[in-house]
Amino acid sequence: MLLKNTPYPVFNSVFHFASFEPINLKTSPLKNITFLFLTAFSSLSLTAQNYIGHRIDNYSGIHGVMYNPASVFDSRMRADINLISFGVSAGNDYAGLNLTELGSGEEGFDFEEEVNQNPTDANNFYINTDVMGPSFMFNLSPKSSIGLITRVRGMFNINNISGTLYENVTNDFDTEQDFDFAIENLSGTAHIFAEIGVAYGRQLLNKEQHFLKGGVTLKYLNGAGGLFIHSPNLNGSYNAAQETLTTTGSLNYGTTVDFDNEDISFESLSSGFGADVGFIYEFRPETQDMSLRSQNKYKLKLGVSITDLGALRYDESTINHYEVTGTVNTQEFEDEDVETVLDENYTGTETLETVKLSLPTALHLMADYHLKNKFYVNLQTSLSMISNTQERANRITNSLTLSPRIETKWFSAYMPLSIRQYAGFSWGVGLRAGPFTLGSASALSNLMSSNSKAADVYLGLKIPIYQ
Repeated sequence: MLLKNTPYPVFNSVFHFASFEPINLKTSPLKNITFLFLTAFSSLSLTAQNYIGHRIDNYSGIHGVMYNPASVFDSRMRADINLISFGVSAGNDYAGLNLTELGSGEEGFDFEEEVNQNPTDANNFYINTDVMGPSFMFNLSPKSSIGLITRVRGMFNINNISGTLYENVTNDFDTEQDFDFAIENLSGTAHIFAEIGVAYGRQLLNKEQHFLKGGVTLKYLNGAGGLFIHSPNLNGSYNAAQETLTTTGSLNYGTTVDFDNEDISFESLSSGFGADVGFIYEFRPETQDMSLRSQNKYKLKLGVSITDLGALRYDESTINHYEVTGTVNTQEFEDEDVETVLDENYTGTETLETVKLSLPTALHLMADYHLKNKFYVNLQTSLSMISNTQERANRITNSLTLSPRIETKWFSAYMPLSIRQYAGFSWGVGLRAGPFTLGSASALSNLMSSNSKAADVYLGLKIPIYQ
């Protein structure tokens, strides 16, 4: 009832957002949603967090500034010019795939055969896209640096959705078994926006063995709009013998004004401001022979940052509210779209409101240890500061990553091992070779796993000017 043919095609928009192709929900079964979530993003025709592994490289340049603006100062780069970079990631805790055998059968992809389903009363899905356009950074003085970042970002997350209900709606209630569901704090948001950020970093302390720098990125945001759904509680039961669905609770969903998933526009919609702030401390026990700015001087580096402070407000957004208490014949969902079913069976209202879509505010902590020569090991965690019950907000997935790497001026290789919320363990690999960067934080684990719940890839092309 929640997912199929919504009057504001939330999931149609999400599907288009994921695959860049419009999909008609009346002719495309909703069971394809998980397939799209997990596999449409594993190819470059298709973004949680991106650039995992690469962003902690001392030669990551402007990419590191996205996660800690203090990185803009005392970089191993005299200047760094990003031409284009692209990162995508997707995951869930509802279904797992064997990506190496995807669609290998004679009849192509078979959802029932190839997906390992794990329905609960609180399943979660996420999609994250991040395109960095022309961006640069350079040194202003011996104690300060500046950067300019342009990005287009698209995010979708839905939290606390009943996998049991979803599974049966997907199959048009084709089951001979009764089932119950209990949804609490269902929330889902899809949001597309662009940003231009000015990053500034400077030295705060440089005394004997201790070095401290700080940075801030101030962002101008331009929103293309979004879609959202929320239910504080929705309980129900399905009677297979009578083919009826009985529910109690409420449902709210809506869209920003003139949002068209098939023709994304950033003109005359919404503008706002955001910010990132961060600090990096370095312990430098042996600096007497490291006077050059091109050298890494630390034995241990610690970082803390908060990213994506802020929100975008959209005037005259359409909000639909329904009290979904009653009993309906599930045959109606086969014959009518959900808008018609809701209008004919439940009390609903439509209002125009100003809505606020919050950015995915997150806390990042990092420790980087210089083992010897070109060898480093990094431990980092990213934690969402947005609750998964918060309405009209995107959030990152919490993660903990251990990433050993080999690092030189012209080449780096890293192998991140991560524990991710919802998706579990991921093992990836990434490379930086001069102007080119390519990697995935889940490539190796997906090659070996028969139950992959997340996939990601990133690539970049830049002009690095080293110290």
